[in-house]
Amino acid sequence: MAIHRALFHCSPPVMVRCVDLECTPGGMLEGVSFYSPGETAEKSGFSIDTLRYYEKIGLLSDIARNAAGRRVFTDDDLAWLHMLRCLRETGMPIAEMLRFSELLRGGEETFKERVELLEAHDRRVEEQIAVLKTQQEHIQWKIGYYRKLT
Repeated sequence: MAIHRALFHCSPPVMVRCVDLECTPGGMLEGVSFYSPGETAEKSGFSIDTLRYYEKIGLLSDIARNAAGRRVFTDDDLAWLHMLRCLRETGMPIAEMLRFSELLRGGEETFKERVELLEAHDRRVEEQIAVLKTQQEHIQWKIGYYRKLT
């Protein structure tokens, strides 16, 4: 098996990977674990439909396929899915996630743009946290109000 790309922590694949496995997904070859779409869905928390959608729009690129043409995912793919979940659950729009993914594929010369994109997102997350904190204080006040009545 040959992996035709450099491994980057939490980054999407850059080039096509060819996997010729006679075993089922979930096996190992040369120290690399492979997972079926079902196993990947279970490990990542994303549905199989979401995995397909993310691949279709380019958030997951160059997913390896076995000799039967079925998708197989690696630990590197799972790390990237973890990053996507983090971005999505903190409110990053898919368009920005696509831009981030595109920047990652652009190599080291895009570090500055990646930092700027993530810093802007981090500021929005901080704003969300402040709003939630204010709302939580109101809820806690209401709890205290009801406790005094009982």
